[in-house]
Amino acid sequence: MLRIRIAFLVMFVFALAIVVKLNTIQWVQGEMWREKANKFTFQFRPVKATRGNIYSDNGSLLATSLPFYQVAFDPTVPSDEVFKKGVDSLSIQLAKFFGDRSVNSYKNMLLDARKEDKRYVLVNRKQITYHNKKQIENWPIFREGRYKGGVIFEKVDRRFKPFNQLSDRTVGFINENQRGAGLEYSFNSELAGKDGEAMFQKLSGGNWKPLFDGDEVKSEDGMNIHTTLDVNLQDVTETALRRSLMEHQADYGLVIVMEVSTGKIKAISNLSKVGESYNETYNYAIGGLHEPGSTIKLATMLALLEETNISLGDSIDTGNGEYKIYNNRVKDHHEGGWGKLTIKEAFEKSSNVAMVKLVEEHFGLKPEKFIQYLDQLHMTQPLDFQIKGGGVPKVIRPGEPGWSGITLPWMAHGYGLEVSPLHTLTLFNAVANNGKMIKPIIVSEMGYTDSKVKRFKTEVLNEKICSEKTLNRLKMMLEGVVENGTAENIKGTHYKIAGKTGTAQILDEGTYSARYITSFAGYFPADKPKYSAIVLIKNPKGWRQYGSNVAAPVFKEIADNIYARDLELHEVFAVNKLVENTGVFPVIRSGNAEEIEMICNAIGVSNHKQTDQTWVKTQIKGNAVQLVSNNSKVGTIPNVVGMTLRDAIYLLESTGIRVESHGRGRVTSQSILPGAQARNFSVIDLNLDL
Repeated sequence: MLRIRIAFLVMFVFALAIVVKLNTIQWVQGEMWREKANKFTFQFRPVKATRGNIYSDNGSLLATSLPFYQVAFDPTVPSDEVFKKGVDSLSIQLAKFFGDRSVNSYKNMLLDARKEDKRYVLVNRKQITYHNKKQIENWPIFREGRYKGGVIFEKVDRRFKPFNQLSDRTVGFINENQRGAGLEYSFNSELAGKDGEAMFQKLSGGNWKPLFDGDEVKSEDGMNIHTTLDVNLQDVTETALRRSLMEHQADYGLVIVMEVSTGKIKAISNLSKVGESYNETYNYAIGGLHEPGSTIKLATMLALLEETNISLGDSIDTGNGEYKIYNNRVKDHHEGGWGKLTIKEAFEKSSNVAMVKLVEEHFGLKPEKFIQYLDQLHMTQPLDFQIKGGGVPKVIRPGEPGWSGITLPWMAHGYGLEVSPLHTLTLFNAVANNGKMIKPIIVSEMGYTDSKVKRFKTEVLNEKICSEKTLNRLKMMLEGVVENGTAENIKGTHYKIAGKTGTAQILDEGTYSARYITSFAGYFPADKPKYSAIVLIKNPKGWRQYGSNVAAPVFKEIADNIYARDLELHEVFAVNKLVENTGVFPVIRSGNAEEIEMICNAIGVSNHKQTDQTWVKTQIKGNAVQLVSNNSKVGTIPNVVGMTLRDAIYLLESTGIRVESHGRGRVTSQSILPGAQARNFSVIDLNLDL
């Protein structure tokens, strides 16, 4: 009995302690625990703002936020009648749409949640589109809406690039840690907007349900960014660069195209080899530092022409193409050297020996003066470009660690210093812009749909980089490079290009290797520059490894495309030159009558149609163009001389004959005479000429 009494007493004391503890928690500590419960159950949580869009120069979307949704459900909201009537049909719709569960599985999930009085059930983790959302809103139960049907659509913004990989690294990205690259990162604060705040309730499973209690702070959407990029030119640029990289199996390449007078970047492409393809992984154009090679010779010549009284016609002996400086040798790429050259020819042929000799003679005792010219040309400091991560040039100054007797002559021909391609292009653009150096720009304005908050204007870095006399001589030399020098292979037919090739050996572990960085920087049309550009390709494989035959052709392809598309670059057509002594309309000699009439009317030329045929040829009578019959008959070979290839192919193949063409331009001759029976022939050869 004693043991029983002791056990009873222990149990009584233990029970009494529990009652005392419960009363203490309930009444003494109750308020404290309620506050803690609310703190963990109810929280003000951020409501993400809609991120702003990024546009090209013509308003095309480069990046935008598209709304996606997750479907959730509060099964306690619908009435018994609505729930019982619609649960079967709703389960069928859910199983059919998401395809991850059976109908019974979805039905049991909904029934169990309602039975357990759950206030929040995530129906499926899959994110749906706005179009899907509108469909689901019409399903049973859900069609009753948020407050009678219990359906909850949680919005999730997802970043989308309509042009996929086009200018991918320039547009950039931002991750969940607020790190990233390109415009998305550089203008993150403007694009992101200001998040709002709302009360959320924590539910079982770790999910948070928004409570619309009227205390929420609305978010402010981000601003839109308008860039200077031309999507059509960007596409052309990337295509030309990718083709060259694949042909030469290079490590990576870049192109920047800029508008001369404004500094607006119209295209910027960076492609690196990733496996067997090329993608944008790093913005070398802005952040990459390279030894510029011979493109720096433009700065070298500017300093020489400004500081000395040398003339472009002065002679300099380059000898056999080798020149010794202390224990180092400078070599020209031309086997055996060029011997005596004028200074102009030395620049055009890109003689390293000539540049080194000239700089040694005129700046050898005052190297700091040469560096001062680089300072004036903004080749020694960051450009403070709008995209973060711009390269900081590496230029050693006299007296600093690393400076030696060969530093200055090495700088003179592009070694011993590192600059970004954007720095190099800025210099060439300044020459094209009559000596005015302007800071490159890629964002023109930002703001909202109905208002502009800020416009970015062209900023002048140096009003005049050199005297007018020096400027004219620099232009002459840059044109000479293409007309007579290392870039003669890209000499234009309809317009002139001015520029400079560059080929720099790659430094591997302190030793210059047999691998190269090739480049070409310049502008066009040379006589009235509108665009400047730089092309750089690293480590091309094969026997062609110089700027002239790797980078320069890419420049030419892009320039040709721009010239073809930009009518402002073409000379105004003089109507009074239409009539020549031959009495033949020189532009359109034959073709579709309606198209010829339209062209004549557009340029103000009087025209008269003398036949009812669709396909005609032209004659000149006085100051008028006459459209006359080309004597083509059904079933016979038509006369296509003077037509464009497009018209000729259409007309000939409509008779059942296959066309083979040679040359470019308009048809000058055809292998089968007009009037012959078409059924007797299967192939016709056409010769074309511009």
